[in-house]
Formats: sequence, structure tokens, C-alpha cells
Amino acid sequence: MLAWARNSALYRLSRRMMTEQELASAIRRKAKQKFEGISGPQLQALAARAIDCGRQVGGLDDQAYSASKVRAGIRGGKSRRQIADTLRRKGVSNDTVSEALLDADDLRAATAYARKRGFGPFRTASADEKRLARELASLARRGFSLDIVRRITSMEREEAEEVMADSHW
Repeated sequence: MLAWARNSALYRLSRRMMTEQELASAIRRKAKQKFEGISGPQLQALAARAIDCGRQVGGLDDQAYSASKVRAGIRGGKSRRQIADTLRRKGVSNDTVSEALLDADDLRAATAYARKRGFGPFRTASADEKRLARELASLARRGFSLDIVRRITSMEREEAEEVMADSHW
């Protein structure tokens, strides 16, 4: 069973990055299906073995996982709040999440989202009240602060291009 846990962990980590909690949950779930009548302590031992194996080969690192997800989230237009919620749901500790978000830039993320959706400086139609309200609501639902939302909706295209160009994300 321990060899199965090791091989299963290596297979899963070769396919995609995972948090420790995600790997442990996947191993426990599959072990229940594969080994009939497996006990709770045995499931925990298999999950622990899988996590140890993942750490040893360098494929399981919550800090690297968080940093990668933060970079991708900012480029994809997700707010710091939204990224933090996602990471916490995946079992990343609050300290690791806070550390990963230190340099995250909500203005850059909001600008990327506005470009993707054609909001603010990237809108092609005139900004009537209804359209402006939809843009504000969409950005707010995405987790951006009111200051960032107002700045994006009133920003000129040149300024938005500068924000996108100056970012290291």
C-alpha cells in the first residue's frame, strides 16, 4: 500500500501542481476505492507517505504553488481577495497566502480584467450610466476595492497601457 501511495503521489504531481491538502485528499479518496475495508489510520498513513514523497522529490511545495497561482491570478484579472480565498480553500495556510500576496498588485489585476471585458479605458462604446454601473458592479464582485474600481472606470487608455507595461507580472 505504501508503494501505491508513493507511485500515486508521483503520478498526480507529474500531471499538475497540488497543495498538500489536495494531494492528501486525493490519495485518501482513491485508497478508499482501491482497498476495501481500509481503516482511518491506514488512510492517514497513506496520505502522510504521499506528502513525504512529494516533498522529497520537490514536487510538493505550498509556497511555490501559491506564488504561481498569485502570478497567474494577477495576470488573469483576479483580485488579491479572490486569489487568497481560492488558496485558502485549497488548504494553503494563512501565513503562506499572506507571504505570496505581498507584491500582488490589485491595480494591475483590475486593469487586466478591464481589458479582458472591455471596461473602463478599453470600452468601445460610450459610458452611459447603465454601462458604468455594470462595470462598477462587475469589478466590485471580483473583489476589487472601491478606489480601484473608480480608478479603472475613469482611467485613460494610455494610463492603462502604462500600468500593464510597468508590471512585473
